[in-house]
Amino acid sequence: MPAAPLLEVRDLSIGFRAGRNILTGISLSIGRAAIVGLTGPSGRGKTTLAMALLQLLPPEYEVRGEIHLHGGARMAMIFQDPLLALNPVLTVRRQISEVLRARAVTGDTQGDPAELLALAGVADTARVLRAYPHQLSGGELQRVTIAQALAARPALILADEPFTALDAPRVVALSALFRRLRDENGTSFLLIGHDAAVLQATADRVERL
Repeated sequence: MPAAPLLEVRDLSIGFRAGRNILTGISLSIGRAAIVGLTGPSGRGKTTLAMALLQLLPPEYEVRGEIHLHGGARMAMIFQDPLLALNPVLTVRRQISEVLRARAVTGDTQGDPAELLALAGVADTARVLRAYPHQLSGGELQRVTIAQALAARPALILADEPFTALDAPRVVALSALFRRLRDENGTSFLLIGHDAAVLQATADRVERL
């Protein structure tokens, strides 16, 4: 029999408790060590879906349907704006270490921030670890948020518009990084974006909202 998918979403609907629906009847499955793209026009609810999967929507939202993450797996998210996702007054080392310490509380052994940055494609790890977010380029900030996500040891990473505002060489490099993490680590990805062509070049398949 085929292996059970890592994530199953069945007939999911999201709306405001006041009555207006944002998404209706969404079904989606993601296998282990798979990359799935999710595309559609702006305003269709792609980010809202990701936030619902992580149970991060505020209380005025109502979520109906089924979300199953199998085998005790974890999810993590790479937010669209890395500068807003990072604490401006903490060094990169401190911010990655905080995620590692949180995992250690649950029984996991701590990892190495430098190794996680290298895994995320950062070359000069010593400099980046010492830096504050405002001292880094946009590409470096993005790699830091990827390292943070990896620190949580997730089976599935949700990435919200990861290719937005990147030039062509950086798109190619980030696409290659996601595929390498899938192939070498077995990490699955849900890549959210409005550019279907870029997603098709990276993902195993692309779904449309």
